[in-house]
Amino acid sequence: MSSEIDFDIIQDDNSLPAAAAAGLPDLTGFGGHHQAHHKSNNLQLWGNRESMNLNSMVLTNIKQSPYFKYELAEVKTFHEVVDAIYFKVSHLEPWERGTRRTTGLSGSSGGGLQVRGVGAGGVVSTAYCLLYKLFTLRLNRKQLQTLLDHPDSPFIRALGFMYIRYCLDPKELWEWYEPYFDDAEELDVKAGGGCLITIGEMLRQFLTQLDWYSTLFPRIPVPIEKDIRAKLQDRAAQLQRQRGREEDGPARAAVKMSDRSRSRSRLRSHSRDRDREQRHSKSCDSRDRDRARDRDRDRDRDRDRDRDRDRDRDRDHDRDRDRDRDRDRHRDRDRDRDRDREDRHRKHSSNKEHHRHRDKDRDRRDR
Repeated sequence: MSSEIDFDIIQDDNSLPAAAAAGLPDLTGFGGHHQAHHKSNNLQLWGNRESMNLNSMVLTNIKQSPYFKYELAEVKTFHEVVDAIYFKVSHLEPWERGTRRTTGLSGSSGGGLQVRGVGAGGVVSTAYCLLYKLFTLRLNRKQLQTLLDHPDSPFIRALGFMYIRYCLDPKELWEWYEPYFDDAEELDVKAGGGCLITIGEMLRQFLTQLDWYSTLFPRIPVPIEKDIRAKLQDRAAQLQRQRGREEDGPARAAVKMSDRSRSRSRLRSHSRDRDREQRHSKSCDSRDRDRARDRDRDRDRDRDRDRDRDRDRDRDHDRDRDRDRDRDRHRDRDRDRDRDREDRHRKHSSNKEHHRHRDKDRDRRDR
């Protein structure tokens, strides 16, 4: 059986300002949208002054985080924290993507105590480190309003709304959230992307769901939760009625205009018939023109084809004539070669005969 986290409820309205008690600088003069004059600029924290009502695993990981211990230790002012949110925050989960460890959880069968809402941990997100940093500054009303209406990043606004959910009295949630239910600015709250919602949708989720990405928001007391749900239902019904009225208005106007529309449509129909006849006549003329143009194009194409065929025929004839001429040339060359060979042979035979006769005469004289 899981154990619930107990919160130390702060009820002393005469206590010192939280920033002074913590030895931190008083930042009540910074930023913020003007709230009603009768409200004090100091915000009364609700719940545990040390944990910000976070579960123990998330809080432990924040305090041990190098980012919180070293980088955010140098950040001293409200505006510096806002700048850090602008540059560093890209989602609203308590753990960075892919770092959540679920091994080692002990339940009733594991022999250990499992605290409700406490995961096995991982690398805590910069969003939750900066949210806790805002808590250490003990924001005043003007600073918180500055976050909610900040124009530069939806994540700056979202951390302001999360500060309200974790740190302020549940009785004040409706008053803070209700003006923003129709806010259409979008942000992706999931680590790694994939959960794009509007500010208004996110706030309704903060009010109606306890779970938030492997952690839990502080529990809203049952009477306050019932009151919030009833107000949300009334608001939804009111919006539905308003939407219905907006849809009925044009319908009633349409009924009043029906007769006039009918006569207009009759005139329109007559005009349409006349236009159709004119278009048909133009279409026929255009079709005849296109047909004549196509015929001319076909005739030109046939003429070009015949011309190409004649050109090919002439080319083939020239090629054959050149081939015959080459053949005759080769034949003449072979004939000349044979004649030369015969002449050489005849000359050689004659020389041989001459030498033979000369040798015979020489022999005869010698005898």
